Amino acid sequence: MLYDQIQEAVNYIQNINDFAPKYGIILGTGLGALSDEIDRVAEIDYKDIPHFPISTVQTHKGKLILGYLYGHKVVAMAGRFHYYEGYSMKQVTFPIRVLKFLGIDRLFISNISGSTSAHIFAGDLVFIRDHINLQPENPLRGANDERLGPRFPEMLDTYDRALNQKAIAIATEKGFRAHEGVYVALAGPNLETPAEYEYLHRIGGDVVGMSTVPEVIVAKHSGLPIMVISVVSNKCYPTENIKSSTVEEMIAVANESGKRMGAIIKELL
Repeated sequence: MLYDQIQEAVNYIQNINDFAPKYGIILGTGLGALSDEIDRVAEIDYKDIPHFPISTVQTHKGKLILGYLYGHKVVAMAGRFHYYEGYSMKQVTFPIRVLKFLGIDRLFISNISGSTSAHIFAGDLVFIRDHINLQPENPLRGANDERLGPRFPEMLDTYDRALNQKAIAIATEKGFRAHEGVYVALAGPNLETPAEYEYLHRIGGDVVGMSTVPEVIVAKHSGLPIMVISVVSNKCYPTENIKSSTVEEMIAVANESGKRMGAIIKELL
């Protein structure tokens, strides 16, 4: 059934335009400005695509954009879905399946996060090298369809470390603060307590957020190379230095840092 739903969504998109994207891009909270750089071939509201969820996060545009980014064929999700919105993990990750069947060769994922590392500050860019999944549901739970991927996908070498190193070199050239790090995924939507930040730091987390890992699991299941860029919106460690942050303040940081992220993606492409 999932396979049939994917094909229905793909057919709908391809009937609007037979554009064949090479790269997929997911733009998270506060990072939608990169979509404005795309020379559009087609723009489709999520609500019009069969079986797509509808984004309920106010800062997400809720559109699938096909076109050229710096001369390269891309399909971009201007806004993603989260478990905390009330969707199942299969719904959250359904668009990844659709991007795969649209023909992409590689997936770029962006997000904003909180730092649980003393040397990572608000405004820094973190290229994810690994993750710790603390979310309560797995998108691969249930019967497996071999047409979509293997029953027990290997999670070794999930992230493209070579591309991370290229990105860090680009960031260094441009004078941007950048790191490699481990992303911890929690369900949200509340931010974490100081005790939780301390715990996340101790188990090896560098940044924490409420998205991305389900998308990564499904992308890996689908055989897609993956790169994740996290924009740090607030510093949460050491815990004695935590300051109260509003969502608006975090988005403002993301908007500014998102420009640096866009510059790096341009160079990588």
